[in-house]
Amino acid sequence: MAFDTKEWRLEARGLLALAGPVVGAQLGMMLMGTVDTMMLGRVSATALAAGGLGNSVSFGLLMLPMGILMGLGPLVSQAFGAGEHSRIAGHLQRGLVVAVLASVPVSLIMWRTDPVLLLLGQREPHLSEAATYLRFLVPGNAAFFLFVAFRQSLQAMHIVWPAFLAIILGNVVNVVANYALIFGNLGFPRLEVGGSAIATSLSRWVMVLSLFGFSFPALRPYLHRVSALFQWRSFRGLLALGVPIGLQISLEGWVFSTVAVVMGSIGSRELAGHQIALNLAGLSFMIPLGLSAAASTRVGNAIGRSDQAAAGRAAVVGLCLGSAVMACFGSLFAAFPTFLSRLFTADPEVVGMAALLLPIAAAFQLADGAQVVGAGILRGTADTRVPAMIALVGYWIIGLPTGLWLAFRVGWGPEGLWWGLTLGLAIVALLFLARIRVRFGGEIRRVERE
Repeated sequence: MAFDTKEWRLEARGLLALAGPVVGAQLGMMLMGTVDTMMLGRVSATALAAGGLGNSVSFGLLMLPMGILMGLGPLVSQAFGAGEHSRIAGHLQRGLVVAVLASVPVSLIMWRTDPVLLLLGQREPHLSEAATYLRFLVPGNAAFFLFVAFRQSLQAMHIVWPAFLAIILGNVVNVVANYALIFGNLGFPRLEVGGSAIATSLSRWVMVLSLFGFSFPALRPYLHRVSALFQWRSFRGLLALGVPIGLQISLEGWVFSTVAVVMGSIGSRELAGHQIALNLAGLSFMIPLGLSAAASTRVGNAIGRSDQAAAGRAAVVGLCLGSAVMACFGSLFAAFPTFLSRLFTADPEVVGMAALLLPIAAAFQLADGAQVVGAGILRGTADTRVPAMIALVGYWIIGLPTGLWLAFRVGWGPEGLWWGLTLGLAIVALLFLARIRVRFGGEIRRVERE
């Protein structure tokens, strides 16, 4: 790539313009869980642990279908770059069908998780409360998947503000509903952990309905006519891209969910401290996650119009911005672990546990930023199978076993589990960067999916 200062400035400006609302939307999504955690932390350490466990398990179940729907990203972005609007309509409509169908098995699993949590070594009282939390999330599952399908398609067409506005509205509803249902205010019963889950389900429906309403003028051309929805060949393209994406993000999400389950088997204090540190790390992660989505869209658009040089610039700018942001957050976590932990709870034991884990979170910030932006870049090129294999190796063959060994054989406990996560993230980041180098070293062809 020839270095042209003007072109690089324009790329940075274009990526930031797209990433800004996306990052805001990602932060808004994460803020819901953070608000839940902070409010439950004011109830008790047990409520905090149960809500954290339920949240971790729920996202472990949501991730595979969510990843499949993320296959809409490269399909729609490349079709949009090529100006093929009939294909965009077909991709969007098939995504909506998959969203509704995916909610059924996930909901059935969530409805009865008590025996599974018990089998995984969870203890009372947070076991029963976590199972209750998961049951009350069921009504919002279809809304969650529909929101992902709409948002992925709109984002690929550079329509990002409706999702941002919808998430702001969802957060307002979530805060008010949490206040009413967790603590029994405004004439509602005190439901504590269950109330938090009801608030989440309600806010998900508010988000998807408001997103649809805000973006209806842009969506209408793609929804007015059914585009051969029920031909298996048409769905095969989405699944061929989406299933590997689902596996990749699930392998990452599941390893964090597994660590949460292991923490719960150690004790409520450890699980609560883990949840606080994970929430803070998750908040920082939302910014490179938004940059990843923007980079994926811009890479896909560039490939759709056969401009590989522009795709390369989008990749480099995305990686540089993601790394810079995470370096700042890493410094913050290392410098103020106790202060940040006290924002969530006044329990000194839980604060102490979270403060032990946050410096380790600081250590993996750079790797986490590089791997998520790298994944988005590869997704924009429609490269999804190799990243899934990399995630399997980094998280499950190396990272988690190392964490378990450090925790229980070496005796490092919760800190050992987090050092294992750090190693896994670092390996995945390095392998993603190597894969990007290989992909951009040759010609990148457009994916052709009906």
